[in-house]
Amino acid sequence: MRIAITGGTGFAGRHLARALVSEGHDVVLVARGHDGRDTALRNEARMRFVAAGITDAAALTVAFEGCAAVAHFAGINREIGEQTYVRVHVEGTRAVIAAARRAGVAKVVDLSFLRARPRCGSGYHESKWEAEEIVRGSGIDHTVLRASVLYGRGDHMLDHLSHAFHTFPVFPLIRTGQQRMRPVLIHDLVRVAAAALIGGRLSRETVAVLGPDELTLREAFARVARANRRKAFFIPTPLAAQYAFAWVFERLMVVPLISIAQVRILSEGLVEPSAGASALPADLAPRTPFTPDVIARELPEPGPFRLHDLRLFARERRVPVR
Repeated sequence: MRIAITGGTGFAGRHLARALVSEGHDVVLVARGHDGRDTALRNEARMRFVAAGITDAAALTVAFEGCAAVAHFAGINREIGEQTYVRVHVEGTRAVIAAARRAGVAKVVDLSFLRARPRCGSGYHESKWEAEEIVRGSGIDHTVLRASVLYGRGDHMLDHLSHAFHTFPVFPLIRTGQQRMRPVLIHDLVRVAAAALIGGRLSRETVAVLGPDELTLREAFARVARANRRKAFFIPTPLAAQYAFAWVFERLMVVPLISIAQVRILSEGLVEPSAGASALPADLAPRTPFTPDVIARELPEPGPFRLHDLRLFARERRVPVR
């Protein structure tokens, strides 16, 4: 089976691509080509890389030709220049659906966000909801995956927490860190996506993808510190201060320690989906616990942030799309 993945060189897309190829499927990686974290992926057997902007319906149509399904995994968690939430999530999803129709794609699996919803004052949440609506109204068989925070090798959360614990003597929590979350290991999310793409499961459904463990932000971050063998000293921080930190990080770092959208996401908690999402069947529900042993297997090489993590010194590095 041939499957196209938008955002195919991003975190979730890379993991899905490798899982599909390991099962004998052909994969078309569709991305702008600016993410240089894993360029070897593009040259692996059974994979074909297509450089295409997410709003270029003509290029997407060519990329999707011969594909039975599309995993729409392209997305951003901060806006930079023309890469706005509306352009990537809304206009990009319109282009993906238009291209899928023209190419005769039978199934689209959309990676969305647990708390996506309209009229909530967050461009990230609202654009993700609008993208969902485009997919649901497409007339194509589809599955919308409303995922909680994802973690795994090459992610944003473990990568940046690990480097932060090796860099800073203290770590600021959003308020007191009592917001609750249910992290999802990327391999569990990939298993759900593959069941929808290949097995025909979850047809025309919007489902919540939640990890098995419910814990506070403080507890979650403490487990990451333990996996890194670091002592974590947490300090409560007002929400306004966290937004100020995020504003600065977005302007200083190639990939910010935390973005403005992520402050909003974490401040709300990540244990309940917004209205309209069903629970997964028991056999597909994520089951990997968020334990220090599991976390340790997914960590990056230990060490602090370095100069190349700052935009001023990055030069050739590009800001990745998820």
